[in-house]
Amino acid sequence: MTNYYYTHNPDVVHDEKQWNFEIFDHQFTFTTDNGVFSKRTVDYGSRTLLAAFDPTQLPAGPLLDLGTGYGPIGMALAYQSPERTVDMVDVNELALSLARKNVALNQIENVHIFTSDRYDQVTTTNYAAIVTNPPVRAGKAVVEAMLTGAYDHLTTQGTLTVVLQKKQGAPSAKKLMTTTFGNCTIIKKDKGYYILQSVKEAIA
Repeated sequence: MTNYYYTHNPDVVHDEKQWNFEIFDHQFTFTTDNGVFSKRTVDYGSRTLLAAFDPTQLPAGPLLDLGTGYGPIGMALAYQSPERTVDMVDVNELALSLARKNVALNQIENVHIFTSDRYDQVTTTNYAAIVTNPPVRAGKAVVEAMLTGAYDHLTTQGTLTVVLQKKQGAPSAKKLMTTTFGNCTIIKKDKGYYILQSVKEAIA
């Protein structure tokens, strides 16, 4: 049975739940199911990322939530920045179907939800920011591809913001992001979670 949240079509016994959660002083309603990550609440890593992320200093352009799951990060960013479009992508078709339900349920319209295994269906190259809570259980190669692949999809001065636990590879991810972008800053630490951010700087 392939019921992992990072697979294309999780084979699960459906058990949809609906619950509310406050982000940015706004009550969101989420529908979740078996076969998705953190189905009972918005996970602490995603909350920490959202609290640390500052869209006000970004260049113009859309945002990308890579590995959106049922959509909490992408929806919150779309609510926070209604003037921007937020692309929400995942490999998990079940998760994406829930994300579409949740976007409609919360009347969020400035989003575009589509299937993509990492960046294989992402054609935009001028994102102002890419954010991700990567699927660590999918393996190191998947996570590393999510980090290094961001560079070619960001506009100049665009940012990649990642949440990882220290014990799940945050230090090595910081090194990889530094190698890829020439910089990486830990913008927040909280309960073992690191929020890492790199900026795509102009080529001299």
